[in-house]
Amino acid sequence: MGVYTTIDDPSVYFQTELYSGNGSTQTVTNSGNSDLQPDWIWTKERTNTSGNQNHTWTDSSRGNTKQLFGNLTSADATSSDFITSFNTDGFGLGNNANINNNGSNYVAWQWKVNGGSTTSFSESGSQIGGARQVNTTAGISIITYTGNGSSDSTIPHGLGVTPEYVIVKNRDDSDEWVSNGSVLGNYTRLHPNADSAAATGQGSHDYIKYPDTNATNLVTGVVHNRSNADGDTYVAWCFASKQGYSKLGTYVGNGESSDNAFVYTGFKPAWVMIKCTTNAEPWFINDTKRSTSNPTAAALRPESSAAENTTSGYSIDILSNGFKVRNNAGQIGADGRTHFYMAFAENPFVSSAGVPTTAR
Repeated sequence: MGVYTTIDDPSVYFQTELYSGNGSTQTVTNSGNSDLQPDWIWTKERTNTSGNQNHTWTDSSRGNTKQLFGNLTSADATSSDFITSFNTDGFGLGNNANINNNGSNYVAWQWKVNGGSTTSFSESGSQIGGARQVNTTAGISIITYTGNGSSDSTIPHGLGVTPEYVIVKNRDDSDEWVSNGSVLGNYTRLHPNADSAAATGQGSHDYIKYPDTNATNLVTGVVHNRSNADGDTYVAWCFASKQGYSKLGTYVGNGESSDNAFVYTGFKPAWVMIKCTTNAEPWFINDTKRSTSNPTAAALRPESSAAENTTSGYSIDILSNGFKVRNNAGQIGADGRTHFYMAFAENPFVSSAGVPTTAR
């Protein structure tokens, strides 16, 4: 019998942490089974007591003073009062209200990649120049690169397998976030900062080619400001499913109000992001720290600065081997609609020693 998973403790690579803002500086220490020094931190105020605050993305490739806002099209911001440090088991905070307003409640989703250690690649022939940090065990890489203004250029991602989902943002200009990948289908694109339906077909906005992308390189499509303008700098996050730890895919809603689609992930999820691809509907994220029982009741929308939404229209059950959709709302389970999902584990369904996990 083969090994079911190589990651018995997902908290080595992903953790969700809740904290309260103090309006000054503070250190947030993770509470997972293992220490985690994050390389990508995604924070969001949950209650918005200081007004609607943005989703803030910080990573160790761009550096802790650089911020992108997931719900906005703005370029890279530079500030020292957001994330002040990537610590051995958590991170330091400055006093910016987006991430540390006094009396506000926050969530921080954190991923480990390669400790900020990057490998450079030079512009040569069709290859674009840049740097990447990669974790092949966890199926994630962060790439920073400089556009060359040419179609069919290559960008080495380092995963060793075809990325199933790629997110790209122009760091220099105010422009849309763009994403696609093999799980979405050929030439299918989503905008993480918008609730629009997926765009399909080979158009002027194609930025990464599928199925031309392979285990070695991303391949740029038509030259566009969102992905490969000459001289502009970019960042890309690449993902591939890892058995027992992460899963990316799609499901189709059946229109049932409570007995809707079941999605097998092979683990008990800690974090699930869902987006209807066939219609203009909100993105949303559920996790087991903010929603401690089923059905989940605390969704945050990546494309919006809005506070947590606790309506049933975003409800799923977190199970030992996947998740179950518990509503037929358009954003989650309308009949015949396709939905993209990305999930990370709390526990593998079965450990490498053959020990099953329990449902919550």
